[in-house]
Amino acid sequence: MNSLKPAFTPFHAPAGLRRLLVVVLAVLLLGVLTALPALASGSGTWTLTGSLNVGRSKHTATLLSNGQVLVAGGLFNDYGYPTPTRSAELYTPSTGKWTNTGSMNVPRAFHVAVRLSDGRVLVAGGRDPLNGKQATAELYDPATGTWAYTGSMNTGRSYFTATLLPNGQVLVAGGNNGGALASAELYDPATGTWTTTGSLNVGRSKHTATLLSNGQVLVAGGENPGFVYLASAELYNPATGSWTITSNMNAAHSEHTATLLNNGQVLVAGGLPNSGVELYNPATGSWTITGNLNKGRYDHTATLLNNGQVLAAGGAGYLTSAELYTP
Repeated sequence: MNSLKPAFTPFHAPAGLRRLLVVVLAVLLLGVLTALPALASGSGTWTLTGSLNVGRSKHTATLLSNGQVLVAGGLFNDYGYPTPTRSAELYTPSTGKWTNTGSMNVPRAFHVAVRLSDGRVLVAGGRDPLNGKQATAELYDPATGTWAYTGSMNTGRSYFTATLLPNGQVLVAGGNNGGALASAELYDPATGTWTTTGSLNVGRSKHTATLLSNGQVLVAGGENPGFVYLASAELYNPATGSWTITSNMNAAHSEHTATLLNNGQVLVAGGLPNSGVELYNPATGSWTITGNLNKGRYDHTATLLNNGQVLAAGGAGYLTSAELYTP
């Protein structure tokens, strides 16, 4: 009677082959486990980076020509009291570290900052401890790390936006001065002066404004005169100086951030009362939801880096934490 041979299994293989099979299986398992977080995280993820030297909120962040990020002003915790600061610091993406630079002439919070075509940074408006709503403006020179005054706005305002237009001028829109403003004005770097332009359809403060690839400016969210959070959005046309309505966001956002990505979409992140994140597509005029921040934050900043990532830093509560969004 013939005996049946047992079926071959890895356990019947020579010792050397068994060891090789174990190594192969371990490598495959490690690859699967490594891929799981990426699969679970969706299309966009955030990672922590270096902390600010000063915990601050209601500050500004501006990408400089050399790839560094200038953070200026804001509120810091002065022995338990929120106090505007003159201080400024620089973030270096290659090291993930922050270093101090020259201080502004005026302590400011709730102000705006925008990089001009010549590489200087325009800072305007906001509040200071003595004068309340500011109409003053000043310029930061990255070559020297110093600040100098320029012409003042026609209207003192805080919680407003400033956007560099393709013609080199700066569009200032909305804000607060005893109530939400619908007015807008233009800064001319060649003369250092301001002129009025068309008004928003909705008076709003604590909103965002983003220059789109087509040259128009997207204004989104904020609060209206009744302190109601807004999901509405509108577009400014520099050729006509007028505003038109576009589709609403999925949720209302105030004190949030909006960043133009390299693919032409706009990333809206955080804010009140909703700390979610969504994307605006100018081609369709529609909004879609994307990956959430690791930490809910508002009154923070978000800056597009040269590598296509977005740096979110600080926020209300004097946050020193920062994180990166990868589209």
